[in-house]
Amino acid sequence: MEDLKANMILDAKGLACPMPIVKTKKVMNVLEAGQVIEVQATDKGSKADMKAWAESLGHQYLGTIEEGEVLKHYLRKSSNEDANEKKHPNVISNEELEKKIEGNKNIVVIDVRETAEFAFNHIPNAISIPLGELDNKLNALNKDDEIYVVCRTSNRSDLAAQKLTQNGFNNVINVEPGMNQWIGKTSSISD
Repeated sequence: MEDLKANMILDAKGLACPMPIVKTKKVMNVLEAGQVIEVQATDKGSKADMKAWAESLGHQYLGTIEEGEVLKHYLRKSSNEDANEKKHPNVISNEELEKKIEGNKNIVVIDVRETAEFAFNHIPNAISIPLGELDNKLNALNKDDEIYVVCRTSNRSDLAAQKLTQNGFNNVINVEPGMNQWIGKTSSISD
């Protein structure tokens, strides 16, 4: 297969979430509407992250090509210069969620990090649904539940919370800042 032509190539290899998105966002700001960027990354979670991030801003996610360990993501800049990154309006702090869990509230915690991230450190009783699999698991969730969405830095969880709300879930809350600063109880595969 011949190489796809991109107006700009961004090297994000070796970077973990959220850095591939942060670097892509900076480059997108200098691209002209309609131009295509190729983002080269090695973070396996970047495929779902790039797609969800691009769609949340109205940019076009064209696809990803895997070449060995490298994922080449292709995105086309939106022609709408006023595209603003949407943020889910309902948020809760790590500490507030910890209090709700301790109070045995009837809540659902969904962790949208990759399976490996979840396996080594997660909130007890949280449900693992990586962001890239969320669309396929919507029917397994109850639209009336109080749902708290968590990831490592609250970026993927923000995208997931938006997606759930767009699909008719009425009580969705994004957890900020996420697992990278969680000091509450955790479980892991070694427990």
